[in-house]
Amino acid sequence: MHLLTEEEGKLAVAAARAYIEAAVTHGEADIPALPEIFSENRGIFVTLTQAGELRGCIGFPYPTFPLGEALREAAVAAATQDPRFYPVREAELFEIRVEVTILTPPEVLDCPAEDRPNHIEIGRHGLIAELGSRSGLLLPQVAEEYHWDAEEFLSQTCVKAGMYHGTWEDDDCIIKTFEGQIFTE
Repeated sequence: MHLLTEEEGKLAVAAARAYIEAAVTHGEADIPALPEIFSENRGIFVTLTQAGELRGCIGFPYPTFPLGEALREAAVAAATQDPRFYPVREAELFEIRVEVTILTPPEVLDCPAEDRPNHIEIGRHGLIAELGSRSGLLLPQVAEEYHWDAEEFLSQTCVKAGMYHGTWEDDDCIIKTFEGQIFTE
């Protein structure tokens, strides 16, 4: 998988901002032609913060859509459909900071459950925890922001999935890792 250049990352953030503004104001997004890499299927998350606090975060962990399409869908959903927050209002737009994270495909962490913390690199890996119908995802930057070690990162990913803290120690719990290329305004 090719990484985005810094210029392509800036374009992704600008496009996300334009999609968000258009959705909130019910206008049209003015997006320039996107480079070829935006037609590749990629996982992506768009995160919105306001005064340093989470304001919305929606995305696609798996590369099931072309990046340009996934970017549009994630940006609009982060602003208008995150069930944890009310939709962004037009008056808030100038306070919102947009972050785009382009993901590598998630891979199962193939090791004994008790050894999982030794295979997670804080700041590099994001996590997905799955057990039965429950699933939770935390982006790589989250563990750094909260100063978590690998065990706490695993635990918090399980909590996000609606599981108990230590569920990651259960062999039936599937842990996946991925990496993310982060671009911010």
